[in-house]
Amino acid sequence: MPDSLSAPAASADAASLPVNAIEVSDLRKTYKAAGGAPPKEALKGISLNIPRGSLYGLLGPNGAGKSTFINILAGLVNKSSGTAKIWGIDIERHSRSARAAIGVVPQELNLDPFFTPRELLDLQAGLYGVPKAERQTERLLEAVGLKDKANAYARTLSGGMRRRLMVAKAMVHAPPVLVLDEPTAGVDVELRQSLWAHVRELNKAGTTVVLTTHYLEEAQELCDTIAIVNHGTVVACDAKDNLLKRLDRKELVVTLDRDLETIPSALSRLDAELRSPRHLVIRYQPSRTKVGDVLGPLTGAGLGIIDLSTVESDLEDLFLQLTRAPQPARDDEYR
Repeated sequence: MPDSLSAPAASADAASLPVNAIEVSDLRKTYKAAGGAPPKEALKGISLNIPRGSLYGLLGPNGAGKSTFINILAGLVNKSSGTAKIWGIDIERHSRSARAAIGVVPQELNLDPFFTPRELLDLQAGLYGVPKAERQTERLLEAVGLKDKANAYARTLSGGMRRRLMVAKAMVHAPPVLVLDEPTAGVDVELRQSLWAHVRELNKAGTTVVLTTHYLEEAQELCDTIAIVNHGTVVACDAKDNLLKRLDRKELVVTLDRDLETIPSALSRLDAELRSPRHLVIRYQPSRTKVGDVLGPLTGAGLGIIDLSTVESDLEDLFLQLTRAPQPARDDEYR
């Protein structure tokens, strides 16, 4: 990119900056239900500290409470109880200052089709009270690769260009915290890679980025810390590498020199599966078992090995482990 999207955090004195970009304690939200139905608890006491400068992933299935959480931070939904601070600013006591410290890129493309990108950014900056002399419209357009489309109507832009314009729109007031809600939902692989590059640049420039996504490989690729939310509660929160270590599972795929009809009895102590006559899959825990301990019984059974490969567990495995437990059904409207 020719320029970078920078935040105040990138240049301010580090000693004066908050340790955490977002601090949430026992945050709860209960929606009233119509027709005498019982209230719906969307958030059940969420507590999270999102470090300044992190690229933080917020994961969870539909109905988990992610959107409610984001909308409370953005000032669009009132919390029922608990506390939340953005850049050290309480969202209830100093709501205007808190909203100025955060930019939110929603999943929906809510752009006026009859405005140009330049007009949209200038209008958004005006809504945030940014003086004309301090607006960074041209720099933002260049940073998201839309300088040559500055005077084109928004309705003529491609889906990818519109998403990049949404990022620039969220950054007109230079917030130190940016929330991206499903930024690559429904986009092709090439555009997803382009958006990933923009997100990395934002974070590198000092912006704290909070990413919600249904694409687990996206979170695994981008995020340094991940929280998994399910049914209004945090079921896991740790550095990405630590979460992956919790899986402690590998698969060893072995290509044999001859066909097998059944698994030899010498391998009965292993968690082995015959995937095809010449392909054996053995599952083991690296913390307890060495590869040599797995291969020894194979050679002892007289089996020749032509090739072998290992398959690491990924974030999707952990996500499924933590969210597949049966829970009371929830309506998607309260997610």
